[in-house]
Amino acid sequence: MGVRRTAGRVKNPPRFLHVAVWLRRHPEFGAFVGLLIVFAGFSLTATRFLTRDSLASILTVAAELGIVSAGITFLMISGEFDLSVGSVLGVAAMIFALTAKAGWPLFLGWILGLLVSAGIGFLNGFITVRTRIPSFITTLGTMMFWRGILLAVTGGFPVSYFPTATPTMFLILNGRFAGQFRASALWFLGIILILNVILVHTRYGNAVYATGGNRDAARVLGVATDRVKIINFVISALLAGLAGCIQFARFLSVDPMRGLGLELEAIAAAVIGGTLLTGGAGNLIGTLFGVLLVGMVRSGLVQAGAPAYWYQAFVGVIVVVAVVVNTNLRRWALK
Repeated sequence: MGVRRTAGRVKNPPRFLHVAVWLRRHPEFGAFVGLLIVFAGFSLTATRFLTRDSLASILTVAAELGIVSAGITFLMISGEFDLSVGSVLGVAAMIFALTAKAGWPLFLGWILGLLVSAGIGFLNGFITVRTRIPSFITTLGTMMFWRGILLAVTGGFPVSYFPTATPTMFLILNGRFAGQFRASALWFLGIILILNVILVHTRYGNAVYATGGNRDAARVLGVATDRVKIINFVISALLAGLAGCIQFARFLSVDPMRGLGLELEAIAAAVIGGTLLTGGAGNLIGTLFGVLLVGMVRSGLVQAGAPAYWYQAFVGVIVVVAVVVNTNLRRWALK
């Protein structure tokens, strides 16, 4: 008997093929499974991993990284990269710190930090779409430029601000609630929810997927691909600036190297969550799982007694495995 074929195509494909197709459409499921495995592993090896303080610490670290990763995901789906988000985070945090120390109202300092961040994002996008050079090169250059500006302005020294009482602005950005948990977690979850709704349920979200999937075809269909890319560069930089301000509200201090290497962690979290490096695929739910996994690894390794430098090696392995699995699933589903 066998499987009947009509016009060279499988009429009744086997059940495992349906599973492969479903997994291809939901790459975040792999990140969710990985998250459960890592959670179970550290629950058994780290004695304090399941405590309230530990979970709050994981969520705090994941929230700040996740806000940056959310913007990176949006940009990567449209087919571009932003390596400058770590430097943008440092710039926004430094502006917030310097204006606070100078006696400015904290709200104005925060808004100024966000506006400068958005301006840097616009500059990244404008240069990329106008010159047609790879965004990897554009943002690599701006990453180094803004890091140099930070070092020049501060002379390499940190800037601190210690108010006599915790300002309301700091409580809004990173105050505590329910004991050890911080407001940054609410910012993170709210941003993930809003961006995911935009990406999945709006015309602009369709334009983002189309721009990353096939730019020429999207342009023929009337999508303003250059505008989509510039907007996503602005979103990416704006969220990096927000994360920088949230970090300053937590530490009350910022140094010129703040955010160094963060761009690679953000890209790694997005890739673990199923976002393709080539663009056109991914979602914010996958990034949520990827960020939680990275935050869990960072905290769990330390609590399990492993040296801190194993963190990057562990995340590197997870990234490679995630890309291999997602790539093979896509090829399998397309056969």
